[in-house]
Amino acid sequence: MDLSNAKYTIIDVETTGGVRYGRMTEICIITISNMQVVDVYSSLINPEEYIPRNITALTGITDEMVADAPKFYEIADLIEEKTKDAIFVAHNVNFDFGFLKKEFGIIGATFQRKKLCTVRLSRKLIPNLYSYSLGNLCRSIGISLKGAHRAEADTRATTELFLRLVNIDKDSDFSTLKTFLNKSSRQATLPPHIPTEDFEKLPNSAGIYIFREKSGKEIYVGKAIDIKKRVLSHIYSKTQKSIQLCTETYHLDYEETGNELTALLLEAEYIRRFYPKYNRAQKRPTNTYQIISYENQLGVIQMALGTTKKTTNSVLTLYNKQIGLETLEQLCEDHDLCPKYCSLQTTHKGCSHYKIKNCQGICSGKENVAAYNTRVRLALDALASVQETYIIKEKGRTSSETCLILVENGEYKGYGFIDQEVSIADFDQFATHIKPFKNTYHTSKIISGYMRKNNKDTIIRPAVCVVE
Repeated sequence: MDLSNAKYTIIDVETTGGVRYGRMTEICIITISNMQVVDVYSSLINPEEYIPRNITALTGITDEMVADAPKFYEIADLIEEKTKDAIFVAHNVNFDFGFLKKEFGIIGATFQRKKLCTVRLSRKLIPNLYSYSLGNLCRSIGISLKGAHRAEADTRATTELFLRLVNIDKDSDFSTLKTFLNKSSRQATLPPHIPTEDFEKLPNSAGIYIFREKSGKEIYVGKAIDIKKRVLSHIYSKTQKSIQLCTETYHLDYEETGNELTALLLEAEYIRRFYPKYNRAQKRPTNTYQIISYENQLGVIQMALGTTKKTTNSVLTLYNKQIGLETLEQLCEDHDLCPKYCSLQTTHKGCSHYKIKNCQGICSGKENVAAYNTRVRLALDALASVQETYIIKEKGRTSSETCLILVENGEYKGYGFIDQEVSIADFDQFATHIKPFKNTYHTSKIISGYMRKNNKDTIIRPAVCVVE
């Protein structure tokens, strides 16, 4: 393709919001042929929905202004004709192109064009600027931009920017433009604000990856067995969530863990700590259930299950109500306890549970309180004894390293890495290698899932206290 004689359409659209929910309110298309402007088209568009106040404040476009404007389907053929056989150019091209593709999709049509992004071209051809937003970029290189956030003003500024970039690139026979037009090129596939070096440094190993917005704040945290491959899947994804995520991302970070289990645990920790806007599943509220014991007015030791904060009389913390109820039922059956005094049945009379029939009469005055409490204490001791302490041994970040995950009394305490040449002869020494992390619903679920599915040869208990 002779890029000096190619047809380009420089386009900017104004909208009612993001690609996922918004509609177009204005479009400007400037056509370039032989590196000369040959046509300018601009029009308001009736979005067929109300324009949010914050959008009106930004663009100045009101509901009254678009009331008599053409709807998209009325100008779709014209837009199709103007952009036909042209290279689609825009500042953050995926945003503008995404809207046109969406609008054509609404009317049952397809829209495909070769694309060039002036954000990414500018990063390559005019490096080391403090910002590549259209306004800041124009100020940095002396392009006039009056009436920003209106389609024609932004398109005219983008056109001048594009022609300057072409002039810079022509000395190398348009090598940068050719690279960006090559769909297999990394430069062409990366979202506009993500530095190439951020992507290239990602490893092909297990761990977590972090998408950060311009300020550096975490907006998405994920885990992967292959970090680079997983991040690339987000970039290639055509879902609206992934497109929006990549559009808002300015930096990529990562942390290697060496294994999937630790990656899952670290992902859960970072989501809890940073509350990223694009992580939805693990931000859903979850109840913490506790089995507690207390002595009632009759001196009987009762047990109960509730959604409570940490208490001094908590026997066991759980993250699933059904498991809590099943645990109480099992204790009743195993130790001949009363379902009424285990909070499995509410009644003013003696118990009459549909399943548990071995109560010895404490609820009807037929059994001595001291004898009953003795069995309750045995049940509590049994419950405590099943809260194991152990180490999960997994792959480290290198072939000479081992990852240690500590579970103490049934609760996740954290993880650490140790050189394989180090020997541990005492189980208590493990704690010196562990970085502490908070036990939560999600970490408990991750650990329990691992313990159900994995080879127990990876588990080290206090009785087995040598690691080499």
